[in-house]
Amino acid sequence: MPDLTCAGLTTLDILVRPVDALPDTQKPTLVEEIVLAPAGTASGAAMVAATLGLDVAVISAVGNDVNGDIVLQLLKRADIDCTHVARLDALPTSTSVLTIRRDGERPVFHMLGSSILTELDRKAVETARRSRFFHFGGVGFPNLSSPAALEAVAEIRAAGAYVTCDLIAPQPETIDTLRLLLPNIDCFMPSEAEVRVLLGEIAPPDALRTFIEMGAHSCIIKRGGLGSVALHDGDIIEVPAKAITPVDTTSCGDSYCAGFIASLAKGKGISFEAAMIAATETAAQVALGLGTLGKLERMAA
Repeated sequence: MPDLTCAGLTTLDILVRPVDALPDTQKPTLVEEIVLAPAGTASGAAMVAATLGLDVAVISAVGNDVNGDIVLQLLKRADIDCTHVARLDALPTSTSVLTIRRDGERPVFHMLGSSILTELDRKAVETARRSRFFHFGGVGFPNLSSPAALEAVAEIRAAGAYVTCDLIAPQPETIDTLRLLLPNIDCFMPSEAEVRVLLGEIAPPDALRTFIEMGAHSCIIKRGGLGSVALHDGDIIEVPAKAITPVDTTSCGDSYCAGFIASLAKGKGISFEAAMIAATETAAQVALGLGTLGKLERMAA
């Protein structure tokens, strides 16, 4: 039985630092680091959770291409179950090139790919049903926003999994999907930028109450350098960010989600606030280095 199954976006991230300006000639420019890493709401969270010692499975899709080969090789090297990562001919593997500046800014070149066609088929749902935690990072993908997919999430939760949810580039109309989905979500974890897309300019406590009124049991808003704020069992909980000098914040949102889940999974009787603090620490460790794992160290299962 997996500790965690993650469904949603899988990309291959190619990260380069430092890149403060693109060269205007063909002369090679030396950089300090180039890193390849699986990333996204599914595979990024899975990589971090596996590094934190959880037994993890992924539901996603990659292309029948070299980039897909690399993604699967890196996921399997992290001991992640890739049984439900489909290989598709229709589109290439989702891939991003990120040029990380010395000041932490990170211009991104992204190619949409097979991941947008991810499905929750029957076998994938059965794996998620047997998991202790299910992280649903597929809101916004057509097949994962369908009525059948939302019914599958409800089925997974009814089977006993603790269900968390993150977003992929939401649009204002995504709120309609969330109205159907959130009653089956134990913890909804959008970023503050995503909240603004969904609800406009709104104070975090009001946004939290809005999502709870829509049905989520708990909600955490990730606020980057301002930390995170949650509404859980009627209480507002605020956790500040760690004081660090970040190198790369690309995967901080996914690492926060993974750190939160791993804390609940490995801690006996751990409080919601303590899990938020652990998530903050995880995101800080990731931000100290380049790519999905940054400076995060592998923990024993």
